[in-house]
Amino acid sequence: MNDFTLIETLRYEPPERRETSLDTGFVRLRLHMARLSRSARRLGFTLPDNVTTRLGHAVAQATTLARVRLELTRDGRLDIAVVPFAPQPPGTVWRVRIAETRLASTDPLLRYKTSRRDAYDAARREWPAGEADEVLLLNERGDPCEGTITSLFLDDGSGMLKTPPIACGLLAGVLRTELICARRARVERLTLDAVRAGPLFMGNALRGLIPARLIDP
Repeated sequence: MNDFTLIETLRYEPPERRETSLDTGFVRLRLHMARLSRSARRLGFTLPDNVTTRLGHAVAQATTLARVRLELTRDGRLDIAVVPFAPQPPGTVWRVRIAETRLASTDPLLRYKTSRRDAYDAARREWPAGEADEVLLLNERGDPCEGTITSLFLDDGSGMLKTPPIACGLLAGVLRTELICARRARVERLTLDAVRAGPLFMGNALRGLIPARLIDP
């Protein structure tokens, strides 16, 4: 239970893509840092005081859209990796398959973004990349929870997206938190029948909301 790290995956935008000159370039930085701080405090990790400064140094030479992966060890060591990132083309619709692998709603670590990803990796291996862009995991009761790298959102026509509660066994995603706080989404337990009816979106802080289609044989 102690052999894992905390992870944040951020989107960095170069100066020419920013909305204002005051932007840091890191999209949703405040929410990422709030989650990292909360996770470190609750799980007993040492969090350095200079995380945002080190993030800034890491992207100092970046001139294109980038994926920034921050990894924190329990003793406070921080590793930051920066790689180019290509967003989804407009009009992209992800094909989503359902995994046989199940999440345990009683596992408290599922709500934190960590390197402990056995269930997600197993779910992803169930489907070749040519047959699924994302794989949806259910919990032991059959409740839809989340994708392997995304949060799940259902548009039932009410004007507000619905997303499963943390108690189902899923990550407190940064995009999910942002949409809930902005009153664009609300927490509600979903059924598989409702998800099958759609329309669906899968999303995370790096990619934003992506329209999705459940392929359920």
